Amino acid sequence: MPRSRTITGVFLVLTAAACGAIAGGVLVMIQDLPQIRSLESFAPSAITRIYAADNTLLAELYREKRDPVPLSKIPMDLKKAVITAEDRQFYDHTGIDVKGILRALVHDLLAGGFVQGASTISQQLAKTLFLSPEKTITRKLREALLSVQLERRYTKDEIIELYLNQIYLGSGAYGVASAARIFFGKAVSDLDLAECAMIAAMPKAPSAYSPLVHPELAVKRRNIVLNQMLATAIISKNRYQAAVEKPFVAVKNPRISPAPYFVDHVKKILEAEIGPARLYTGGLSIHTTLSPQLQTAAETALAHGIAALVDRRKNSPDLTGIPQGALIAMDVRSGEILAMCGGNDYAASHFNRATQSLRQPGSAFKPIVYAHAIEQGFHQASLVLDAPVAYPGEKPGDFWQPENFSLTYAGEITLRKALADSKNIPAVRLIEKLGVPGVMAFARELGISSQLSPYLSLALGTSEVTLMELTNAYTVFPNQGIYVTPICIADVLDADHQSIWHSKQEKRIALSRENAAIMCDMLEGVIAEGTGKAARSLPGPVAGKTGTTNKYKDALFVGFSSTIAAGVWVGCDDFTTIGPQETGARAALPIWTEFMQTALTSRAGEYFDLPEGMVKVKIDPDTGKKAPEDGAGVVALFRRENAPED
Repeated sequence: MPRSRTITGVFLVLTAAACGAIAGGVLVMIQDLPQIRSLESFAPSAITRIYAADNTLLAELYREKRDPVPLSKIPMDLKKAVITAEDRQFYDHTGIDVKGILRALVHDLLAGGFVQGASTISQQLAKTLFLSPEKTITRKLREALLSVQLERRYTKDEIIELYLNQIYLGSGAYGVASAARIFFGKAVSDLDLAECAMIAAMPKAPSAYSPLVHPELAVKRRNIVLNQMLATAIISKNRYQAAVEKPFVAVKNPRISPAPYFVDHVKKILEAEIGPARLYTGGLSIHTTLSPQLQTAAETALAHGIAALVDRRKNSPDLTGIPQGALIAMDVRSGEILAMCGGNDYAASHFNRATQSLRQPGSAFKPIVYAHAIEQGFHQASLVLDAPVAYPGEKPGDFWQPENFSLTYAGEITLRKALADSKNIPAVRLIEKLGVPGVMAFARELGISSQLSPYLSLALGTSEVTLMELTNAYTVFPNQGIYVTPICIADVLDADHQSIWHSKQEKRIALSRENAAIMCDMLEGVIAEGTGKAARSLPGPVAGKTGTTNKYKDALFVGFSSTIAAGVWVGCDDFTTIGPQETGARAALPIWTEFMQTALTSRAGEYFDLPEGMVKVKIDPDTGKKAPEDGAGVVALFRRENAPED
């Protein structure tokens, strides 16, 4: 008898110790649990959307494709289908399903491991929000404790709403709203019974039951859920029959970004300004300046131009480079970027040649030199010598001899003719008179921020710049001499539709209004009388300048109307030639002209600004003298005090 009492006593002591250890472990576990009250400030990551100027969706940004919606916008069929498939006792238990746990425990013991789950919706939510996915007894206990706390603190509807917005449903979809968009191409509120059942079938195995990956298996699993709903009298026999007979048709997800280079540019700016975390998880609405109509026109024109170039290169098998191109367009007054093509094949290369590529602009830089000359007192009829010249090089005995593209020289000619015909020698002589530092400083005023080389060859566009900054510099001419920083973002709204960021613009007078008008007139002359003649078919006043670099490595045309400026670059990323005689007029100007044909239709151009005190005089482009009214000549704009009188 004493021996029996001893054994009983030892058993009781051990049992008490075990219970104490378990209780202590549970107490430690409870103290170590995440704070449930943090859910009150919990905001699941949401999709950020980028919109064009007309509110067309350009892109969606996210780390998890999640689009939170209130329970009121979720169909009752979907709510009931999920509860049927995942937790039929949801409205009856207090966070854990004891019968389910015992049933699962028997299966697990028989199988010798974790084979059957018994997680309620509350437990699944607790695991998703607070715990790691490993299958251990400790994790299951923590999950159960957390689910009980959730049930005590929140209503059933609050829990199911958070669950439906948080659960992963395969194919990158987090939450039922995202799943509705990805799988069915519609808002969650528009789902029918069959679609609701298919989404409800996914939480158990999102990858296996995704209709985009395994459509037949997804339909089979959907029908099981529908059968469960019928068996529990949630749906009628007629509704069940109609739903199970409905085939699944995969939606073709549209190309989210019709302007991928532009979207990348927007993302780059906002990553620096508001940070990647907020950008990709904050559910922001980013309203941009892009015109979808002009973007389409830009992409079409660039594709046509590059295709024509590729066709011309077929007879030159020695050309190894791959032709590329870029186009950027902006509003001359607001600085808003209206269209941007950073290349002709985004899938092949994400490198943005409109904003990132530094290339020599060739003669497209000359207007900056001429504008500075006009600002310093020169006028269109001023004469400059077009004759061979040599300058001493950096080493003794070295000489630099610039040449005209045509290798012909005209002697003394007017600034207007020198620019229209894109003469190199007059541009070099002009920068020599003006001083290279002065031209460099003036280029900075026009927004050229890339490093410029302090040599006379700067006049010929030998310093590399981006297409965006060069095009932006040209906007000063039709904008009455006012420089405006280019912008691509109009406003950024948070999830509560409050503005949190917008572009900050710099505006300054870079050129007098009168001299800006003269530059517009001179650059009109390039199209009317010079290398840009191919654009004469365009309606309304347009102006611009061609650019070609040595060995035809780069071809450019930058021009404008009174409302819009656009720049086009064509070349190869490896700096090889694009082909013989592929000048700016041949390779880039046709692209610009095709684009502007659409731009001028949608944005009717007016005449260029004509300030008071300015007069138009017909002159001889060679001598600069006033031409007879009935004789040959060109009409040029002057300040009244500079106008030729004889």
